Amino acid sequence: MTERPADELGFDAGPAAWPGQVASAAPSATTPTNPALAPFGESAPSSAGSSNPRRHAAPSRRGGAGSLLRETVIILVSAIVLSLLVKTFLVQAFFIPSPSMHDTLIEHDRILVSKLTPGPFDLRRGDIVVFKDPGGWLDNQVVPDPGPLRSGINSALTFVGLYPADANEHLVKRLIGLPGDHVACAGPGQPITINGVAISEPYLAAGAIPSETAFDTTVPPDSIWVMGDNRQNSADSRFHTGNPGGGSVPIKDVVGTAFVTVWPLERFGLLRNPSSTFADVPDPS
Repeated sequence: MTERPADELGFDAGPAAWPGQVASAAPSATTPTNPALAPFGESAPSSAGSSNPRRHAAPSRRGGAGSLLRETVIILVSAIVLSLLVKTFLVQAFFIPSPSMHDTLIEHDRILVSKLTPGPFDLRRGDIVVFKDPGGWLDNQVVPDPGPLRSGINSALTFVGLYPADANEHLVKRLIGLPGDHVACAGPGQPITINGVAISEPYLAAGAIPSETAFDTTVPPDSIWVMGDNRQNSADSRFHTGNPGGGSVPIKDVVGTAFVTVWPLERFGLLRNPSSTFADVPDPS
């Protein structure tokens, strides 16, 4: 309703007062009133008994504070649930503890791992994969004590799903061989061959050679062969040939593929698959 001047609304000023007579302060029946505004959904207070308008402000303030608290709790719970869903089904964060993937990844890098591979998307040669220790790979690893502050931060990040609860049980390597692939190297100075085709590896660390030890293996079904980019500082599949699977990693132990470095900021960048390196490799016979 559009407000209009009092004279347009039929305001009756009432009879004029005689000299010495006090005019009545009570408005006539046609006098427009200006009731206090009420929150949406509440009826406006009547003018009767409302000599102190402040009485109507307190309930509004209490309702506003309660509504704000309720909305804040809903937002926080929703954020935690969403984070847990993302961590469980889509993306998980990991940190790099060792130099085995230089210079692609260095110590203390933080990476994000897509959990859609393996799954909706297939693993490919050249992928950087994070996998759970298949058994015996980390037995001799000493986990440093992060201190009380870092432990507290890690616990909080674990709760919301941004830090893996079993972070010290995972490894990160590059996928070299798929199930059925014949992967071999004749020793120092020789390239890695996959299904008889030699590959040139541009991702190797500066000064690294394809392999300082000779090996020859066929990757078992449902498994992958992995190697670090810093070959002379990587205890990868080559050094676990005596383990079940002959050094290959069961695909069921693969968490996902790393696709971006997010920290530190100066190292932020996508981790692209070097598909051209494996373009000429045939499927296993």
